[in-house]
Amino acid sequence: MKTPIQTGDAPAAIGTYSQAVRAGDTVYVSGQIGFDPATMQLVDGIDAQIHRVFRNLAAIAQAAGLGLE
Repeated sequence: MKTPIQTGDAPAAIGTYSQAVRAGDTVYVSGQIGFDPATMQLVDGIDAQIHRVFRNLAAIAQAAGLGLE
């Protein structure tokens, strides 16, 4: 059984996919770019984009009951 994972703390999926999907004991997370979830705009600068990607991934993992560790 597949269960979609969604959170408002990461950018909404653009297109016909989910932020993540749980299939059994595995969670598959979609690729992320440096979008700010509040504005759905790319943040300025490569360092800010890298940090934003990891904040987005952490938010999705948390919504799935997981962490980045």
